[in-house]
Amino acid sequence: MQTIFVMIKCELGQTYKTAAMIADQVDEAAEVHSTSGGYDLLAKFNLDKEQDIGRFVTERIQTLPGVKDTYTISTFKAF
Repeated sequence: MQTIFVMIKCELGQTYKTAAMIADQVDEAAEVHSTSGGYDLLAKFNLDKEQDIGRFVTERIQTLPGVKDTYTISTFKAF
């Protein structure tokens, strides 16, 4: 398994709808948090080792209604 964090900037007024959609419809979503600052949401996803991170983010997350921009953080080891 590989874990990634994706910071998500939402269209104005769409943050809560987008967060609920990710939590309810994206099986790989482990956690979704609202944040302050440059991005509206921080989501943790657990992907299969063989799953392509770029394709997952661009095809499954960036195409969701309400998503304006993303910033992906790959992780190496949890402590």
